[in-house]
Amino acid sequence: MKTLLAADLIGLDKIINSDPVAITFFIGYMAMFASAVFFFAERSSVDGKWKTSLLVSGLITGIAAVHYYYMRDFYLQTGTSPTAFRYVDWTLTVPLMCVEFYLLTKPFGAKGSTLTKLIIASLVMLITGYIGETSGIDNNVMWGIFSTLGYLYIVYEVFAGDIAKLSKSSNSPALASAMFLLKIFITLGWSIYPLGYMVLPGNLLSGMFEVSSIDLFYNLADAINKIGFGLVIYSVAIAETAKSRKVA
Repeated sequence: MKTLLAADLIGLDKIINSDPVAITFFIGYMAMFASAVFFFAERSSVDGKWKTSLLVSGLITGIAAVHYYYMRDFYLQTGTSPTAFRYVDWTLTVPLMCVEFYLLTKPFGAKGSTLTKLIIASLVMLITGYIGETSGIDNNVMWGIFSTLGYLYIVYEVFAGDIAKLSKSSNSPALASAMFLLKIFITLGWSIYPLGYMVLPGNLLSGMFEVSSIDLFYNLADAINKIGFGLVIYSVAIAETAKSRKVA
């Protein structure tokens, strides 16, 4: 018990005083947890067809909170990046974010085949990215190309594919505004992940940044992307609920 307490105190000292990466792990954990509570609580404020969307938003941030709790402890104890934990988190939460695109446009006619394609693309992006990050310097670029192809397909769906077409034909100002914000998340917010991958040793941007600082960028990007993504979904759900109740 005393050993565990001493380890906790050392970790707390790193969080409070000296290590910005440790601070972002702690902030990420608390922010994700608070967001999950918010999304679950707000399900009662929206119409039935939007409840699942907020449920998924709560699951995304809730799953991330659990992983950030363990990633924080792993980092404090080892001083190294929790790569495996992070990819487990992404493998669960990124497909759920693709589900959100489907749920967002489902009331306006989205098909299940679109959801299937988005999930497959996200898994290709993540699985090949993990292989590239853990299989050695010689394979970084090849697997990174495969991972980027999965990412680019998601970008295509949002900007020009089924998701984009449904958004344009929906005649919903709330959905149009949400899709504009989600496009920013996909292109700017998600871009930190491939950039972080490319600064690894042997990759295209190797040496541009310290690899040890990548967790700092990842943690901040995760919090902004996942929480912001959920808040965009929440704004659409609230706006569409208010509109339907006003008509009724």
